[in-house]
Amino acid sequence: MRISKSTHLVRLLQTQDVLVATLGFLLITQLAGFLGIFSRDVMFIHLWLTPLVLILAFVASTTNTARLHGQSLLQHALSAARFTGIVVGGLLIAVFASQLGEVNRIVIFSYAVLLFAAFLFIRAFLSWYYLTGRKEHEDNFLKVLIIGSGPRARKLAARYSEHSDWGIQIVAMLDPEPQNPHVTPAERNGQVRALDELPFILDTQVIDEVIVCTPRSFSEEITSVAAACEEHGVCLKYMADLYDMQTKQIGLEHVGELPVLSFEPVVQDESKLIVKRVVDLMLVIAATPFMLPLFILVALLIKLDSRGPVFFLQPRVGLNKRQFKMIKFRSMFTDAEERLKEVEHLNEADGPIFKMKDDPRVTRVGRFIRRTSIDELPQLTNVLLGQMSLVGPRPMSLRDVEQFSLGVQRKRFSVKPGLACLREVSGRSALSFDEWLALDLKYIDEWSLSLDFKILLKLLPAVIAGDGAQ
Repeated sequence: MRISKSTHLVRLLQTQDVLVATLGFLLITQLAGFLGIFSRDVMFIHLWLTPLVLILAFVASTTNTARLHGQSLLQHALSAARFTGIVVGGLLIAVFASQLGEVNRIVIFSYAVLLFAAFLFIRAFLSWYYLTGRKEHEDNFLKVLIIGSGPRARKLAARYSEHSDWGIQIVAMLDPEPQNPHVTPAERNGQVRALDELPFILDTQVIDEVIVCTPRSFSEEITSVAAACEEHGVCLKYMADLYDMQTKQIGLEHVGELPVLSFEPVVQDESKLIVKRVVDLMLVIAATPFMLPLFILVALLIKLDSRGPVFFLQPRVGLNKRQFKMIKFRSMFTDAEERLKEVEHLNEADGPIFKMKDDPRVTRVGRFIRRTSIDELPQLTNVLLGQMSLVGPRPMSLRDVEQFSLGVQRKRFSVKPGLACLREVSGRSALSFDEWLALDLKYIDEWSLSLDFKILLKLLPAVIAGDGAQ
Protein backbone atom coordinates (compact mmCIF):
# COMPACT_ATOMS: atom_id res chain seq x y z
CA MET A 1 0.00 0.00 0.00
CA ARG A 2 1.48 3.23 -1.19
CA ILE A 3 2.17 6.40 0.74
CA SER A 4 2.98 9.57 -1.19
CA LYS A 5 6.74 9.90 -0.82
CA SER A 6 6.69 13.65 -0.22
CA THR A 7 3.93 13.30 2.39
CA HIS A 8 5.82 10.42 4.00
CA LEU A 9 8.98 12.54 4.19
CA VAL A 10 7.08 15.39 5.89
CA ARG A 11 5.70 12.99 8.50
CA LEU A 12 9.17 11.54 9.13
CA LEU A 13 10.68 15.03 9.51
CA GLN A 14 7.98 16.03 11.99
CA THR A 15 8.47 12.82 13.99
CA GLN A 16 12.23 13.33 13.97
CA ASP A 17 11.84 16.93 15.25
CA VAL A 18 9.71 15.79 18.20
CA LEU A 19 12.19 13.04 19.09
CA VAL A 20 15.22 15.35 18.83
CA ALA A 21 13.58 17.98 21.05
CA THR A 22 12.49 15.47 23.70
CA LEU A 23 15.68 13.40 23.78
CA GLY A 24 17.81 16.57 23.70
CA PHE A 25 16.09 17.87 26.84
CA LEU A 26 16.61 14.56 28.62
CA LEU A 27 20.28 14.54 27.57
CA ILE A 28 20.95 18.08 28.82
CA THR A 29 19.18 17.36 32.12
CA GLN A 30 21.08 14.12 32.72
CA LEU A 31 24.39 15.75 31.77
CA ALA A 32 23.77 18.67 34.14
CA GLY A 33 23.01 16.26 36.97
CA PHE A 34 26.14 14.21 36.19
CA LEU A 35 28.32 17.34 36.23
CA GLY A 36 26.84 18.41 39.56
CA ILE A 37 25.25 21.62 38.30
CA PHE A 38 22.25 20.86 40.49
CA SER A 39 21.20 18.26 43.04
CA ARG A 40 19.39 14.99 42.34
CA ASP A 41 16.08 16.43 43.59
CA VAL A 42 16.36 19.41 41.26
CA MET A 43 17.21 17.06 38.39
CA PHE A 44 13.92 15.22 38.94
CA ILE A 45 12.06 18.54 38.77
CA HIS A 46 13.64 19.12 35.35
CA LEU A 47 12.71 15.61 34.25
CA TRP A 48 9.07 16.27 35.16
CA LEU A 49 9.09 18.96 32.48
CA THR A 50 9.77 16.37 29.75
CA PRO A 51 6.07 15.76 28.88
CA LEU A 52 5.66 19.52 28.44
CA VAL A 53 8.67 19.58 26.10
CA LEU A 54 7.11 16.73 24.13
CA ILE A 55 3.82 18.62 23.74
CA LEU A 56 5.56 21.86 22.76
CA ALA A 57 7.72 20.03 20.21
CA PHE A 58 4.62 18.43 18.71
CA VAL A 59 2.95 21.83 18.39
CA ALA A 60 6.09 23.35 16.88
CA SER A 61 6.48 20.51 14.36
CA THR A 62 2.87 20.64 13.16
CA THR A 63 2.89 24.44 12.75
CA ASN A 64 6.31 24.54 11.09
CA THR A 65 6.43 23.54 7.39
CA ALA A 66 8.71 20.51 7.19
CA ARG A 67 10.44 20.75 3.81
CA LEU A 68 13.77 19.88 2.26
CA HIS A 69 13.20 20.68 -1.40
CA GLY A 70 14.05 24.26 -2.41
CA GLN A 71 15.25 25.28 1.07
CA SER A 72 18.52 27.20 1.50
CA LEU A 73 20.72 27.00 4.59
CA LEU A 74 19.31 30.36 5.72
CA GLN A 75 15.74 29.05 5.41
CA HIS A 76 16.69 25.96 7.44
CA ALA A 77 18.23 28.27 10.06
CA LEU A 78 15.02 30.32 10.23
CA SER A 79 12.99 27.12 10.64
CA ALA A 80 15.37 25.98 13.38
CA ALA A 81 15.03 29.34 15.17
CA ARG A 82 11.22 29.24 14.92
CA PHE A 83 11.06 25.65 16.21
CA THR A 84 13.49 26.40 19.06
CA GLY A 85 11.62 29.59 19.96
CA ILE A 86 8.29 27.78 20.29
CA VAL A 87 9.70 24.95 22.42
CA VAL A 88 12.01 26.97 24.67
CA GLY A 89 9.68 29.98 24.83
CA GLY A 90 6.77 27.79 25.89
CA LEU A 91 8.97 26.08 28.44
CA LEU A 92 10.07 29.40 29.99
CA ILE A 93 6.50 30.67 30.14
CA ALA A 94 5.40 27.48 31.92
CA VAL A 95 8.32 27.73 34.39
CA PHE A 96 7.56 31.39 35.12
CA ALA A 97 3.80 30.79 35.48
CA SER A 98 4.29 27.86 37.86
CA GLN A 99 7.04 29.71 39.80
CA LEU A 100 9.52 26.86 39.55
CA GLY A 101 12.52 28.74 40.85
CA GLU A 102 14.61 25.56 41.00
CA VAL A 103 14.75 25.30 37.19
CA ASN A 104 18.26 26.17 36.09
CA ARG A 105 18.37 28.95 33.46
CA ILE A 106 21.82 27.84 32.25
CA VAL A 107 20.42 24.40 31.51
CA ILE A 108 17.51 25.91 29.58
CA PHE A 109 19.88 28.16 27.61
CA SER A 110 22.18 25.22 26.85
CA TYR A 111 19.18 23.21 25.70
CA ALA A 112 18.13 26.04 23.35
CA VAL A 113 21.61 26.13 21.78
CA LEU A 114 21.68 22.34 21.43
CA LEU A 115 18.18 22.18 19.93
CA PHE A 116 18.90 24.92 17.37
CA ALA A 117 22.22 23.34 16.36
CA ALA A 118 20.79 19.81 16.14
CA PHE A 119 17.77 20.94 14.12
CA LEU A 120 19.91 22.94 11.68
CA PHE A 121 22.55 20.21 11.29
CA ILE A 122 20.02 17.43 10.68
CA ARG A 123 18.03 19.52 8.18
CA ALA A 124 21.18 20.54 6.30
CA PHE A 125 22.46 16.96 6.23
CA LEU A 126 19.16 15.52 5.04
CA SER A 127 18.89 18.19 2.34
CA TRP A 128 22.32 17.22 1.05
CA TYR A 129 21.65 13.49 1.43
CA TYR A 130 18.28 13.35 -0.32
CA LEU A 131 18.76 16.06 -2.92
CA THR A 132 22.50 15.85 -3.72
CA GLY A 133 24.43 13.01 -2.08
CA ARG A 134 21.85 10.27 -2.47
CA LYS A 135 20.65 9.80 -6.02
CA GLU A 136 17.30 8.04 -5.92
CA HIS A 137 17.19 5.15 -8.38
CA GLU A 138 14.82 5.88 -11.21
CA ASP A 139 12.87 2.69 -10.50
CA ASN A 140 11.76 4.22 -7.19
CA PHE A 141 10.51 7.48 -8.70
CA LEU A 142 6.79 8.17 -8.51
CA LYS A 143 5.53 7.04 -11.94
CA VAL A 144 2.76 9.35 -13.15
CA LEU A 145 0.44 9.36 -16.18
CA ILE A 146 -1.25 12.66 -16.98
CA ILE A 147 -4.51 12.59 -18.93
CA GLY A 148 -4.37 15.72 -21.07
CA SER A 149 -1.70 17.76 -22.82
CA GLY A 150 -3.02 21.30 -22.59
CA PRO A 151 -1.70 24.23 -20.56
CA ARG A 152 -3.23 22.94 -17.29
CA ALA A 153 -1.67 19.51 -17.77
CA ARG A 154 1.75 20.99 -18.55
CA LYS A 155 1.51 23.32 -15.56
CA LEU A 156 0.64 20.39 -13.32
CA ALA A 157 3.64 18.40 -14.60
CA ALA A 158 5.92 21.35 -13.86
CA ARG A 159 4.48 21.80 -10.35
CA TYR A 160 4.93 18.11 -9.53
CA SER A 161 8.57 18.27 -10.58
CA GLU A 162 9.14 21.43 -8.51
CA HIS A 163 7.55 20.05 -5.34
CA SER A 164 8.80 16.45 -5.37
CA ASP A 165 11.40 15.71 -2.71
CA TRP A 166 12.12 12.11 -3.65
CA GLY A 167 11.83 12.14 -7.44
CA ILE A 168 9.01 11.91 -9.92
CA GLN A 169 8.75 10.72 -13.50
CA ILE A 170 6.01 11.77 -15.89
CA VAL A 171 5.69 8.57 -17.92
CA ALA A 172 3.48 10.17 -20.57
CA MET A 173 0.71 12.65 -21.30
CA LEU A 174 -2.29 10.93 -22.86
CA ASP A 175 -4.18 13.25 -25.19
CA PRO A 176 -7.93 12.52 -25.65
CA GLU A 177 -7.97 14.55 -28.88
CA PRO A 178 -6.51 12.52 -31.79
CA GLN A 179 -5.96 15.66 -33.88
CA ASN A 180 -5.08 18.19 -31.20
CA PRO A 181 -3.50 21.17 -33.03
CA HIS A 182 -1.59 22.22 -29.89
CA VAL A 183 0.51 19.04 -29.93
CA THR A 184 3.54 19.18 -32.19
CA PRO A 185 4.61 16.13 -34.29
CA ALA A 186 7.73 15.79 -32.13
CA GLU A 187 5.61 15.66 -28.96
CA ARG A 188 3.17 13.24 -30.57
CA ASN A 189 6.07 10.85 -31.20
CA GLY A 190 7.52 11.42 -27.75
CA GLN A 191 5.92 12.07 -24.39
CA VAL A 192 2.41 12.89 -25.67
CA ARG A 193 0.50 9.73 -26.65
CA ALA A 194 -3.08 8.80 -27.49
CA LEU A 195 -5.59 8.18 -24.71
CA ASP A 196 -6.55 4.77 -26.12
CA GLU A 197 -3.06 3.53 -25.14
CA LEU A 198 -3.99 3.73 -21.43
CA PRO A 199 -4.95 0.02 -20.98
CA PHE A 200 -1.72 -1.10 -22.67
CA ILE A 201 0.42 1.22 -20.50
CA LEU A 202 -1.29 0.09 -17.27
CA ASP A 203 -0.77 -3.55 -18.31
CA THR A 204 2.90 -3.26 -19.25
CA GLN A 205 4.45 -0.48 -17.15
CA VAL A 206 4.85 0.53 -13.52
CA ILE A 207 2.30 3.29 -12.87
CA ASP A 208 1.69 4.76 -9.41
CA GLU A 209 -0.78 7.50 -10.26
CA VAL A 210 -3.02 8.62 -13.11
CA ILE A 211 -3.94 12.31 -13.01
CA VAL A 212 -6.86 13.68 -15.02
CA CYS A 213 -6.33 17.23 -16.24
CA THR A 214 -8.80 17.73 -19.11
CA PRO A 215 -11.78 20.02 -19.81
CA ARG A 216 -15.17 18.78 -18.62
CA SER A 217 -16.21 18.24 -22.24
CA PHE A 218 -14.20 15.01 -22.16
CA SER A 219 -16.16 13.52 -19.25
CA GLU A 220 -17.32 10.48 -21.26
CA GLU A 221 -13.75 9.55 -22.22
CA ILE A 222 -12.52 10.03 -18.64
CA THR A 223 -15.16 7.62 -17.31
CA SER A 224 -13.28 4.79 -19.04
CA VAL A 225 -10.05 6.08 -17.46
CA ALA A 226 -11.63 5.84 -14.00
CA ALA A 227 -12.80 2.28 -14.72
CA ALA A 228 -9.33 1.22 -15.94
CA CYS A 229 -7.65 2.67 -12.83
CA GLU A 230 -10.12 0.96 -10.53
CA GLU A 231 -9.60 -2.36 -12.31
CA HIS A 232 -5.81 -2.19 -12.00
CA GLY A 233 -5.84 -0.82 -8.44
CA VAL A 234 -4.02 2.37 -9.51
CA CYS A 235 -4.61 5.67 -7.71
CA LEU A 236 -6.61 8.15 -9.81
CA LYS A 237 -6.33 11.87 -9.17
CA TYR A 238 -8.57 14.48 -10.70
CA MET A 239 -8.40 18.28 -10.75
CA ALA A 240 -12.11 18.99 -11.03
CA ASP A 241 -15.31 17.04 -10.24
CA LEU A 242 -15.83 13.43 -9.18
CA TYR A 243 -16.63 10.47 -11.39
CA ASP A 244 -18.78 7.46 -10.60
CA MET A 245 -16.16 5.15 -9.13
CA GLN A 246 -16.28 2.69 -6.25
CA THR A 247 -13.56 4.44 -4.32
CA LYS A 248 -12.42 3.33 -0.86
CA GLN A 249 -10.91 6.69 -0.02
CA ILE A 250 -10.98 10.19 -1.51
CA GLY A 251 -8.43 12.74 -0.43
CA LEU A 252 -7.43 16.29 -1.22
CA GLU A 253 -3.84 17.45 -1.49
CA HIS A 254 -2.11 20.52 -2.90
CA VAL A 255 0.69 20.55 -5.45
CA GLY A 256 1.90 24.09 -5.06
CA GLU A 257 -1.28 26.17 -5.36
CA LEU A 258 -3.13 23.49 -7.37
CA PRO A 259 -5.79 21.36 -5.59
CA VAL A 260 -5.80 17.67 -6.59
CA LEU A 261 -8.37 15.05 -5.60
CA SER A 262 -7.15 11.45 -5.19
CA PHE A 263 -9.33 8.37 -5.65
CA GLU A 264 -7.83 5.41 -3.81
CA PRO A 265 -9.15 1.96 -4.78
CA VAL A 266 -7.87 0.68 -1.43
CA VAL A 267 -7.69 2.20 2.04
CA GLN A 268 -4.58 4.38 2.40
CA ASP A 269 -4.50 5.53 6.02
CA GLU A 270 -0.95 6.86 6.23
CA SER A 271 -0.63 6.70 10.03
CA LYS A 272 -1.77 3.07 10.06
CA LEU A 273 0.62 2.19 7.22
CA ILE A 274 3.49 3.65 9.22
CA VAL A 275 2.44 1.58 12.25
CA LYS A 276 2.26 -1.51 10.00
CA ARG A 277 5.83 -0.89 8.79
CA VAL A 278 7.12 -0.29 12.33
CA VAL A 279 5.48 -3.53 13.54
CA ASP A 280 7.06 -5.42 10.62
CA LEU A 281 10.52 -4.15 11.51
CA MET A 282 10.14 -4.73 15.26
CA LEU A 283 8.91 -8.33 14.88
CA VAL A 284 11.53 -9.27 12.28
CA ILE A 285 14.41 -7.75 14.26
CA ALA A 286 13.18 -9.41 17.48
CA ALA A 287 12.87 -12.81 15.76
CA THR A 288 16.28 -12.71 14.02
CA PRO A 289 18.42 -14.05 16.95
CA PHE A 290 16.05 -17.03 17.34
CA MET A 291 15.96 -17.71 13.60
CA LEU A 292 19.72 -17.78 12.99
CA PRO A 293 20.35 -21.28 14.46
CA LEU A 294 17.44 -22.66 12.41
CA PHE A 295 18.79 -20.97 9.28
CA ILE A 296 22.22 -22.53 9.81
CA LEU A 297 20.74 -26.00 10.35
CA VAL A 298 18.48 -25.81 7.29
CA ALA A 299 21.37 -24.51 5.17
CA LEU A 300 23.52 -27.51 6.17
CA LEU A 301 20.70 -29.97 5.38
CA ILE A 302 20.14 -28.42 1.96
CA LYS A 303 23.85 -28.61 1.08
CA LEU A 304 24.07 -32.24 2.25
CA ASP A 305 20.92 -33.27 0.39
CA SER A 306 21.65 -31.92 -3.10
CA ARG A 307 24.04 -29.79 -5.07
CA GLY A 308 23.34 -26.14 -5.55
CA PRO A 309 22.97 -22.91 -3.59
CA VAL A 310 21.21 -22.70 -0.23
CA PHE A 311 18.90 -19.90 -1.31
CA PHE A 312 16.66 -19.57 -4.34
CA LEU A 313 16.03 -16.08 -5.70
CA GLN A 314 13.09 -15.63 -8.01
CA PRO A 315 11.69 -12.46 -9.63
CA ARG A 316 8.29 -11.66 -8.15
CA VAL A 317 5.79 -8.88 -8.82
CA GLY A 318 5.19 -6.51 -5.93
CA LEU A 319 3.50 -3.19 -5.22
CA ASN A 320 2.24 -1.51 -8.40
CA LYS A 321 3.90 -4.29 -10.46
CA ARG A 322 7.44 -3.43 -9.33
CA GLN A 323 9.65 -6.50 -9.59
CA PHE A 324 11.95 -7.71 -6.82
CA LYS A 325 13.98 -10.82 -6.00
CA MET A 326 12.09 -12.96 -3.48
CA ILE A 327 14.36 -15.13 -1.30
CA LYS A 328 13.52 -18.70 -0.31
CA PHE A 329 15.42 -21.72 0.91
CA ARG A 330 16.04 -23.87 -2.16
CA SER A 331 13.59 -26.78 -2.07
CA MET A 332 14.06 -28.01 -5.64
CA PHE A 333 16.88 -29.31 -7.78
CA THR A 334 18.86 -26.63 -9.58
CA ASP A 335 17.33 -27.49 -12.99
CA ALA A 336 13.74 -27.11 -11.74
CA GLU A 337 12.99 -24.04 -13.84
CA GLU A 338 14.15 -25.77 -17.03
CA ARG A 339 12.07 -28.87 -16.21
CA LEU A 340 8.86 -26.89 -15.61
CA LYS A 341 7.65 -27.45 -19.17
CA GLU A 342 8.02 -31.21 -18.70
CA VAL A 343 5.53 -31.27 -15.83
CA GLU A 344 3.35 -28.26 -16.59
CA HIS A 345 0.67 -30.50 -18.12
CA LEU A 346 0.34 -32.17 -14.71
CA ASN A 347 -0.71 -28.92 -13.03
CA GLU A 348 -3.31 -29.68 -10.32
CA ALA A 349 -4.32 -26.06 -9.74
CA ASP A 350 -6.78 -23.97 -11.66
CA GLY A 351 -6.07 -20.42 -12.75
CA PRO A 352 -2.67 -18.86 -13.54
CA ILE A 353 -0.69 -20.78 -10.90
CA PHE A 354 1.22 -24.07 -10.89
CA LYS A 355 0.75 -26.61 -8.08
CA MET A 356 1.65 -30.29 -8.05
CA LYS A 357 1.42 -32.54 -4.99
CA ASP A 358 4.25 -34.92 -5.88
CA ASP A 359 6.47 -32.64 -7.92
CA PRO A 360 9.55 -34.69 -8.99
CA ARG A 361 11.66 -31.53 -9.01
CA VAL A 362 11.41 -31.19 -5.19
CA THR A 363 14.29 -32.56 -3.07
CA ARG A 364 13.86 -34.68 0.07
CA VAL A 365 14.71 -31.78 2.37
CA GLY A 366 12.59 -29.56 0.13
CA ARG A 367 9.46 -31.59 0.85
CA PHE A 368 9.94 -31.14 4.58
CA ILE A 369 10.70 -27.41 4.56
CA ARG A 370 7.78 -26.82 2.19
CA ARG A 371 5.34 -28.74 4.36
CA THR A 372 6.48 -26.79 7.42
CA SER A 373 6.78 -23.47 5.50
CA ILE A 374 10.40 -23.14 6.64
CA ASP A 375 11.38 -22.46 3.03
CA GLU A 376 9.56 -19.11 3.27
CA LEU A 377 11.50 -17.77 6.29
CA PRO A 378 14.32 -16.06 4.30
CA GLN A 379 11.64 -13.69 3.01
CA LEU A 380 12.04 -11.90 6.32
CA THR A 381 14.95 -10.25 4.48
CA ASN A 382 12.50 -8.95 1.87
CA VAL A 383 10.42 -7.55 4.74
CA LEU A 384 13.44 -5.73 6.17
CA LEU A 385 14.16 -4.28 2.72
CA GLY A 386 10.60 -2.98 2.47
CA GLN A 387 9.74 -5.12 -0.56
CA MET A 388 7.25 -7.20 1.41
CA SER A 389 5.25 -7.03 4.62
CA LEU A 390 4.56 -9.74 7.18
CA VAL A 391 0.89 -9.70 6.14
CA GLY A 392 -0.33 -9.21 2.59
CA PRO A 393 -1.23 -11.14 -0.58
CA ARG A 394 1.50 -13.56 -1.62
CA PRO A 395 3.75 -12.14 -4.36
CA MET A 396 3.13 -13.70 -7.78
CA SER A 397 5.79 -14.97 -10.17
CA LEU A 398 6.19 -13.40 -13.60
CA ARG A 399 4.82 -16.56 -15.23
CA ASP A 400 1.65 -16.47 -13.13
CA VAL A 401 1.07 -12.76 -13.70
CA GLU A 402 1.39 -13.13 -17.47
CA GLN A 403 -1.49 -15.62 -17.37
CA PHE A 404 -3.90 -13.33 -15.52
CA SER A 405 -7.12 -13.33 -17.53
CA LEU A 406 -9.17 -10.80 -15.52
CA GLY A 407 -8.30 -7.17 -14.91
CA VAL A 408 -9.53 -7.39 -11.33
CA GLN A 409 -6.76 -9.91 -10.60
CA ARG A 410 -4.27 -7.07 -10.98
CA LYS A 411 -5.83 -5.25 -8.04
CA ARG A 412 -3.55 -7.41 -5.89
CA PHE A 413 -0.71 -5.10 -6.93
CA SER A 414 -2.31 -2.11 -5.19
CA VAL A 415 -0.92 -3.34 -1.85
CA LYS A 416 2.49 -4.54 -0.73
CA PRO A 417 2.81 -8.36 -0.91
CA GLY A 418 3.35 -10.31 2.27
CA LEU A 419 4.54 -13.52 3.87
CA ALA A 420 1.00 -14.53 4.74
CA CYS A 421 -2.58 -13.44 4.11
CA LEU A 422 -6.09 -14.80 4.61
CA ARG A 423 -5.29 -17.73 2.34
CA GLU A 424 -2.56 -19.03 4.66
CA VAL A 425 -5.01 -19.22 7.58
CA SER A 426 -7.95 -20.50 5.50
CA GLY A 427 -6.74 -23.66 3.79
CA ARG A 428 -3.54 -22.58 2.01
CA SER A 429 -2.84 -24.65 -1.12
CA ALA A 430 -6.07 -26.62 -0.76
CA LEU A 431 -8.01 -23.57 -1.94
CA SER A 432 -8.88 -23.05 -5.60
CA PHE A 433 -7.42 -20.06 -7.41
CA ASP A 434 -10.79 -18.28 -7.41
CA GLU A 435 -11.11 -18.78 -3.65
CA TRP A 436 -7.54 -17.60 -3.18
CA LEU A 437 -8.19 -14.47 -5.27
CA ALA A 438 -11.45 -13.76 -3.43
CA LEU A 439 -9.63 -13.86 -0.08
CA ASP A 440 -6.89 -11.54 -1.36
CA LEU A 441 -9.45 -9.03 -2.63
CA LYS A 442 -11.34 -9.30 0.66
CA TYR A 443 -8.14 -8.50 2.54
CA ILE A 444 -7.45 -5.50 0.29
CA ASP A 445 -10.99 -4.13 0.67
CA GLU A 446 -11.25 -4.73 4.43
CA TRP A 447 -7.65 -4.06 5.47
CA SER A 448 -7.02 -2.82 8.99
CA LEU A 449 -4.31 -3.23 11.60
CA SER A 450 -6.58 -5.49 13.65
CA LEU A 451 -7.04 -7.77 10.64
CA ASP A 452 -3.24 -8.02 10.28
CA PHE A 453 -2.87 -8.98 13.95
CA LYS A 454 -5.62 -11.61 13.65
CA ILE A 455 -3.85 -13.19 10.69
CA LEU A 456 -0.52 -13.23 12.53
CA LEU A 457 -2.14 -14.88 15.58
CA LYS A 458 -3.76 -17.57 13.40
CA LEU A 459 -0.67 -18.13 11.27
CA LEU A 460 1.45 -20.21 13.65
CA PRO A 461 -1.31 -22.79 14.45
CA ALA A 462 -2.07 -23.08 10.72
CA VAL A 463 1.58 -23.71 9.87
CA ILE A 464 2.01 -26.23 12.68
CA ALA A 465 -1.13 -28.10 11.55
CA GLY A 466 0.14 -28.03 7.95
CA ASP A 467 -3.38 -27.54 6.58
CA GLY A 468 -3.29 -27.44 2.81
CA ALA A 469 0.50 -27.10 2.59
CA GLN A 470 2.37 -28.48 -0.38
